[in-house]
Amino acid sequence: QVQLVESGGGLVQAGGSLRLSCAASGRTFSSYAMGWFRQAPGKEREFVAAISWSGGNTYYADSVKGRFTISRDNAKNTVYLQMNSLKPEDTAVYYCAAGLYGISRGRYDYWGQGTQVTVPS
Repeated sequence: QVQLVESGGGLVQAGGSLRLSCAASGRTFSSYAMGWFRQAPGKEREFVAAISWSGGNTYYADSVKGRFTISRDNAKNTVYLQMNSLKPEDTAVYYCAAGLYGISRGRYDYWGQGTQVTVPS
């Protein structure tokens, strides 16, 4: 069992940066791939980024490639999402998830409660 708690969301102007954190409980964190997803009002939850259990592999949605960076610190049981050059279309609730490496929601078994990111237009 893994419990996930996101933090770091907030209101930021277009072009600004935020770093989201996701703290995991449980001794098996390092055995899971981690992903970030987001859901804007009225839209489906969509994939943002994923990182393998070792951190050696990462994958990004085209919409965030070059602007967002996913990383993890297995010693701290934490995964991060550094978001730069934020745009209004990045506004969403951001969720972290633990499971199997990939872009599909179905590959992730555990989810956090989400953190709101707002980028006003």
